[in-house]
Amino acid sequence: MVSPQPIAAPTPRRETRARYLLSYARSLLFTNLLIYFYTAVCGTISLLGSVFDARGRWQHACARTWSWLILKTSGIRVRVEGLENVRPDKATIYCVNHQSAMDIPVLFVSLPAQFRFVAKRSLFNMPFMGWHLTRSGHIPVDRDRPREAMKSMKMVAKEIREGKSVLFFPEGHRSRDGKLLPFKAGSFYIAILSGVPIVPITINGTPNVLKPDTYHVRAGQTEMIVHPAISTEGLKLKDAENLAEQVRGIIASRFVPAV
Repeated sequence: MVSPQPIAAPTPRRETRARYLLSYARSLLFTNLLIYFYTAVCGTISLLGSVFDARGRWQHACARTWSWLILKTSGIRVRVEGLENVRPDKATIYCVNHQSAMDIPVLFVSLPAQFRFVAKRSLFNMPFMGWHLTRSGHIPVDRDRPREAMKSMKMVAKEIREGKSVLFFPEGHRSRDGKLLPFKAGSFYIAILSGVPIVPITINGTPNVLKPDTYHVRAGQTEMIVHPAISTEGLKLKDAENLAEQVRGIIASRFVPAV
């Protein structure tokens, strides 16, 4: 098999300073303003619709529309591979590497399944964002207090067993250097407690269209690779770290470090 080539958008090192500044200005004065507008409109419609839809499907549709608008406005393209590994009718845990805030629009647009994020509880206490997360059926977990964290993981596992698919970023936060970070075991404790399959997903190219901790949105190519599912049947909690390494190895097999 031919090794995948790096997916790279132009960077400041490859273009004149003037073109870089013009690109940044366009992002600040045009693209970002439209993204804020899309967020306000779609977020409001999502919250209003949640009064009539307690299952979160309406909110998921609003999030997909929001994401599609962002990608189209920004000129961001997504190459998708492995959709035959997605089972929308089956509860699944999706594990994805995380390099950029643009990962989220890419996933909403490209992953043809209803899913909910598992996120730290503090995000649910934020005005507007927290309301949307709660009304959309996303799931809070405690990460800082071990006893509360285990209780949260058991509650998440129960919701998954009842049929809810969830998505984890097992690195815990975005990679700032373009490399794949170690995977935390917590996501895999939940997977073992729930007993549902894990589907690893590799995302490449998103740091080149939106570098972490900046507002510089650029046009460019990204890709999402969906790998075959991994069964968790018969695994014990003591197997969580080995499972984390297995999933990380699969994601790493197609991962291209940001340039």
